[in-house]
Amino acid sequence: MHRSAPRLTRILACAAVPVMLVVAGCSSDSGSDSDKKTSSDSSSSSSGSSTSPQAKKSPSVAPAKLVKLPDPCKSISSDTVKDLVPESKAGSSGKSSDTASRGSCSWNGLDDNGVKGSQYRWLDVSFLRYDSEEALGLSGEQRADQNYAKEVAKAKATEKAKNVKSSSVPGVGTVATVVNYELTKTDEDFTYATIVTRTENAVVTLTYNGTGYAGAKSPSAEDLTKDAVKAAKEAVASVASANK
Repeated sequence: MHRSAPRLTRILACAAVPVMLVVAGCSSDSGSDSDKKTSSDSSSSSSGSSTSPQAKKSPSVAPAKLVKLPDPCKSISSDTVKDLVPESKAGSSGKSSDTASRGSCSWNGLDDNGVKGSQYRWLDVSFLRYDSEEALGLSGEQRADQNYAKEVAKAKATEKAKNVKSSSVPGVGTVATVVNYELTKTDEDFTYATIVTRTENAVVTLTYNGTGYAGAKSPSAEDLTKDAVKAAKEAVASVASANK
């Protein structure tokens, strides 16, 4: 009996091994199900969090205030045109495939006094309107402001221009700059006054120039600028009227 007891103990211990392995196996399977569930929950949570940044949109920009432009050839009154451009005819409209975004008009005339000399004048006004751009994160006003600076720089860089000067012009639009210079054309010295203005999300550029023929005195930059400011104010006012 004393020898049988240890042997029986060993048999029972060996018999218990498969049971423990089975239990361990079941325990492992059970753990896998739990892990899978946890993993699935974690994946869902991760998936949900990963879509959050995608749901965020870029910051919205304010819509453009101005949606229309005036008829360029009617933006300056007939009385002002007659005063600035003697003997002028109807304005010549520039071609545009999108009149809501751009347009221009010009007038020219010669006040011929024979041997006493003649005075030539040329007036041009152009309009550019800018919409807000969500993709760029820029409002129409910001885009217009950028292009206002470009138009001023363009006027200053006029090819072969002499005695170029610029200064701010208060009371015209949101902001305005006048660029004065001289330019020789057809053997005559022309005097120029170009006024670039930003009003809301539009840029208005008005150029007024002239010269004297047959011994007549050419206009001064001061006189041209004074008349150009008058016309520029009317052009800016016409933009506001077109959007009422």
